[in-house]
Amino acid sequence: MHNKRRWRDFVVSLAAAGLLTILTCSPNDVQAQGNSAQGKYNMSYLYIGSPDSYISQVDKSGQTLDVVSPSYFHINTDGSLQVDTIQTAFITEMHRRGKKVVPFLSNDFDKAIGEKAVDNREALVNQINQAIQANQLDGIQLDIENVDASYRDKFTDLVKMLREKLPSRMEVSVAVAANPTGMTKSWIAAYDYKALSAISDYLMVMAYDESYPGDPTPGPVASLPFVEKSIQYALTQAPADKIVLGISFYGRYWNQNAAANGSAVSAQTVMKLLDTYRGTVRYDAASQSPVATFTIRPSDAESSINNNKLDAGDYTVWFENEQSLKEKLKLVGKYNLKGTGSWSLNQETPDTWEYYGLWSDGFYFADMQKHWAQADVLAAANRGWMLGPASDRFAPDAALTRAEAATIIVRVLGLTGEAAGSTSFSDVPATHWAWQAIRLAKQSGLIQGISSDRFAPDQIMTREQMSVLLSRALHLTSQTGGSAAAKGFSDVPAGSWSAEAIAVMSSNGLVDGFADGTFRPRASLTRGEMAALLSRAQPLLTK
Repeated sequence: MHNKRRWRDFVVSLAAAGLLTILTCSPNDVQAQGNSAQGKYNMSYLYIGSPDSYISQVDKSGQTLDVVSPSYFHINTDGSLQVDTIQTAFITEMHRRGKKVVPFLSNDFDKAIGEKAVDNREALVNQINQAIQANQLDGIQLDIENVDASYRDKFTDLVKMLREKLPSRMEVSVAVAANPTGMTKSWIAAYDYKALSAISDYLMVMAYDESYPGDPTPGPVASLPFVEKSIQYALTQAPADKIVLGISFYGRYWNQNAAANGSAVSAQTVMKLLDTYRGTVRYDAASQSPVATFTIRPSDAESSINNNKLDAGDYTVWFENEQSLKEKLKLVGKYNLKGTGSWSLNQETPDTWEYYGLWSDGFYFADMQKHWAQADVLAAANRGWMLGPASDRFAPDAALTRAEAATIIVRVLGLTGEAAGSTSFSDVPATHWAWQAIRLAKQSGLIQGISSDRFAPDQIMTREQMSVLLSRALHLTSQTGGSAAAKGFSDVPAGSWSAEAIAVMSSNGLVDGFADGTFRPRASLTRGEMAALLSRAQPLLTK
């Protein structure tokens, strides 16, 4: 409550000081689907590549991932826990980055080993608990597959025992097979979605492997209908906030050699093969999946996948690309799921992280994919403070306006109802998009016009005005006086009216200059810059 009150006081002080465009939205704003600064939950597995590369693999994803799940835990033939080499430095670095490390326990699809582990569950739970505590890990995900459906209740009991054994702050999650048709037989039926969701943090629905190793018929790894039906079944058994959608970063390939049919290939490798052999790609509308074809001739350079040499012949590859992944990520918002889990890091193409966080959070801003302020915009959008003029556009480089500020202030404070009285302005008629918000903000004493009858809704805020007014609103003072005001900015003389404010804002890490050494004090403040400023100011608001 104290932080909320301080934030309200902060907004009021901005308004009183005249800093009205500091919080912005745009005309005809599209409603945000996110409801928190953190957005949707995203995790990914670490399985491909040396553990020495794990840090760099995670860093490529930027701020998208909340949890990483390395392949640390396996099962011995007697059902006991096998612990692989755990790098303490990796865990430390992930914690420093604000990410949790939750290894997954795998039986490597071995039926006998998986069933032995479930039968040995009491001892196994104790071993898992000891390994997690000893290595400062953040929980466990069970990825036990291919056990008989008769083990359904025993498997649920294993998860229940783990939940009771581990502290509540530690994650206990379960990877479950996709079940788009509601099967009640085979190993897919070994997962009691309803019971498991009640005792775990979430179910990671493995909505892939629609085609599989050895599959004689080429087809998608995860067609959109397959994925959506898998979600729909899960929702009949578990609440949406307990469902994490599994996303694949790999494909499968086929040629005339039956031994290779349906073998896995990373999205990265697909791109290299297409480039090497001048392949082509078509997009299958029915499955919402890309299909690649290429030919390897006997005289062509050799290639291999997972150390398996590719024979000469015609190849068909079903895989995932930006278009197909975006369609799947949209389902997270459509069904309001908890988030996503991806298999696995180091298989995706580098551009994946340019859109993944945006799309999983339900913000389809194409103009933010490569923008420097993407993370800040995503945080502001998830709070519902800064949205876009259209569902596919945020306009990060547009200047802020006073009308936008009035609207966002009303949103931040949750002001509702009809504005009463005569708080009208001649330049804001009732037909103006921000008319109601401006009246509410004025009536609440949050915002004033530039004169008694004019509001100037389209007037912009300059960088130096923002610095002066925000430094006052945050009660920031310079400890070194005006002599340090230039702060290395060649276009901010020490004696200018805004120099000290720019210096103190810069020293507090709230504003930056440009690469050429200038601050450009009279330039407008952009929406992207505002999002960054909000992120930077957040620690000062919660002190």
